[in-house]
Amino acid sequence: MSRADFRPFVPEPGEVAAVTARAHAEARLQLPRPRQLFAEWTELAAAPFRGLTTDGQCLPGLFSLQPEDAPVEAMVDAAHSLLQRLDSTQRARTCFPVDSELWRRWQNTELYVERHGLRLEEVALPLREAVMALARASLSGRGYQSARDVMRLNGFLGELVGAPAVLNEWSYIFCLFGEPSRREPWGWQLFGHHLSLNCLVIGHQMVLSPIFLGAEPAYADVGPLAGTQLFQDQEHCGLTLMRSLSAAQQRRAIVAHSMMDGDLPPGRRHFADQLHLGGAYQDNRIVPYEGLAATTLSAVQQRDLLELIGRYIEPLPAGPRAARLRQIERHLADTHFCWIGGLEDSSAFYYRVQSPVIFIEFDQHAGVFLTNQVPAKFHVHTIVRTPNGNDYGIDLLRLHYQQASHHQSHTHTG
Repeated sequence: MSRADFRPFVPEPGEVAAVTARAHAEARLQLPRPRQLFAEWTELAAAPFRGLTTDGQCLPGLFSLQPEDAPVEAMVDAAHSLLQRLDSTQRARTCFPVDSELWRRWQNTELYVERHGLRLEEVALPLREAVMALARASLSGRGYQSARDVMRLNGFLGELVGAPAVLNEWSYIFCLFGEPSRREPWGWQLFGHHLSLNCLVIGHQMVLSPIFLGAEPAYADVGPLAGTQLFQDQEHCGLTLMRSLSAAQQRRAIVAHSMMDGDLPPGRRHFADQLHLGGAYQDNRIVPYEGLAATTLSAVQQRDLLELIGRYIEPLPAGPRAARLRQIERHLADTHFCWIGGLEDSSAFYYRVQSPVIFIEFDQHAGVFLTNQVPAKFHVHTIVRTPNGNDYGIDLLRLHYQQASHHQSHTHTG
């Protein structure tokens, strides 16, 4: 089944319809599964942030403060332009301290339950454009285009299922953390259905993590978006790497041949996240390494692995992207690659790339709004995290305050 074969799975009109996004969320949360999911998330959010790890203990000394040529000047200018457009009520809903716990309150469902943040569909066009101008100033050209395509395909889905009030191009929430500055830490967040971008900047250094990008369907076949598709590079590069492995290497890499039941480990499939382990509210998850160690790959295969990883750090602008790639290459010997699913052109599959400094997941899903009961190529979720405590740039933020405290103490003593 290809990414273009979603039409037979479009539900009858009206099955998802709601008067408003709030009314839809209230109705859905009367059902057992959504209630269970949000109860799980509430419990996870209550735990202090530690970071995603392999064994519950963060590895020390992985991250350091250093200039990376992040486009901070353009970002600050865009942020100030945005702030000038906020009235006092909007500012109270949108602006939070840089170390706020609200960083961790993103989620990727269509359910509009949040009482904080700026909902883009509810504000005037100039303010909406100012939010997107900040995103454009912060991301690479391809990264910005991918984010906008996720948002536009969300609108395409809303039209497909007859629920544009619930699923549209602007049903996303924006938050600003800290005071925009060329030296001090601050950042922004944009999240909603199939999208979460978390961007922290300290001087000319940037962390863009966690990143959640997805689409159902990942391809538009009619209308203004006709021909738009997402994640074909991530699909192709993953499959190319997997097919390049020897039979022995494939046996090591493959965790399970089935994405549904079959030989999946017990409890591996979640009713909402499906095979993803690093999704919303999983900031502290323990995920042991699985699969094939990069040290067992040939030089060509290691190159292909780095090319695959490169597809996931494309949203970063040039300087931070180059720095991130160097960081990933330094830990290549500790990198692991695992796979669930088949290797045929028609096969749906999951894979994960995991090291001390990056965590990547690609998962082709069963239907949520479409009706396919098994995973299909036209519904894709991807995750990028920074393990060992640096999601949301939290470890860099700790180092920044530690350095500032040391400097103040030294100055006072002197």
